[in-house]
Amino acid sequence: MCLSIPSLTSQAIILAKLALRCSFCKVIERRAFAKLDGLLGRFPAVVLLGPRQVGKTTLAKVCAAGRDGIYLDLESQRDLSKLADPEHYLSQREDRLVILDEIQQVPGLFPSLRGLIDEGRERGLRSGRFLLLGSASLELIEQSSETLAGRIAYLEMQPLDALEVGPEALQKLWWRGGFPDSFLAASDEASSEYRDFLIRSYLERDVRLHGVRLAPAKLRNLWTMLAHCQGGLTNTAALSRNLEIDVRSVQAHLELLENLFFLRRLRPWHRNTGKRMVKSPRLYIRDSGLLHELLGIGSLEALAGHPVVGGSWEGFVIENLLACVPPRTEASFYRSSGGAEVDLVLTFRDGKTWAVEIKRGLSPALSAGFYSALDDLKPAKSFVVYGGNERYPLKPEVEAIPLNELQRELLGL
Repeated sequence: MCLSIPSLTSQAIILAKLALRCSFCKVIERRAFAKLDGLLGRFPAVVLLGPRQVGKTTLAKVCAAGRDGIYLDLESQRDLSKLADPEHYLSQREDRLVILDEIQQVPGLFPSLRGLIDEGRERGLRSGRFLLLGSASLELIEQSSETLAGRIAYLEMQPLDALEVGPEALQKLWWRGGFPDSFLAASDEASSEYRDFLIRSYLERDVRLHGVRLAPAKLRNLWTMLAHCQGGLTNTAALSRNLEIDVRSVQAHLELLENLFFLRRLRPWHRNTGKRMVKSPRLYIRDSGLLHELLGIGSLEALAGHPVVGGSWEGFVIENLLACVPPRTEASFYRSSGGAEVDLVLTFRDGKTWAVEIKRGLSPALSAGFYSALDDLKPAKSFVVYGGNERYPLKPEVEAIPLNELQRELLGL
């Protein structure tokens, strides 16, 4: 008989909404609730990844309430001491969901989890045993995949996106970014203060925990340079010269910022078309609110006249779309030396591609380079995400579409 822990109850979902209401004075349902529930129903261990302050702990505690679970913060000495003998402690609680927050701090736990999972499977405990939380993706994935292969699933929890907050809040989300405390702050000033605190927390705590020895001031200079490059091609040599540090150090910092969900390096589309292609990735600060804070942009009106406005909107749209793509979707951009270009190419696991161009205005005009890229890519569908609210054809093969509409289309795949 299967002894798996039951899925999240309707009471737990209500608790989730209440938790968000209490924290932010507003109810926002997160799609991650349903995704996590499904994974816990199929796997003995699930890793919930994502940046700090994105809501992972809130979601974990909701799961604990709905499944008679136990929450342990491994940055707390009190909770850590309970795992002095992990096999004994956890085996006594094998019928409950155990949540281990910041587990990458204690990599020695993974072999113990493997033994407990394998022993439990023999008694019918096949799902919903452990929920592992972490804010450093590469490190945690490497630690867990080596030991728990075939026993674990991964879910990235991202900041709030446009579909979760609704079209009426789109501009606010773009301006403030998707971290819940920033988006739902009482004022723009309070939102800015929160984002400044979050950046300093990354600089002074998170990055240094991973062995970075650059002074916080120089590290912030690097981040500000990256913000000015939003949507541009990676030029590590230029960053190295401007910061007076070696290229390898710059590359290591970029990899770490990706690992911490701060930076996205969008790779170029790599299939052979017989043309010379751009080989450098594009750089994006993933959260638009943090981007605007790094650049000292004081208002939405000021953003409209800033040189980064196009790159900011482009990065914002890309992050929102990638929050909705099916599993194992590959994201890239297309750019040839001859000027053919598409902002985002989505390649799905069946091999089909969608081409997505991104325009901020209400009357999107497309260049000859975009149509040249379509001739090269031959995508199954082509879209232009723009700032309006109506979906309509621009050409027989290209649709203009609002961001929310394309998000829904991706979720329906």
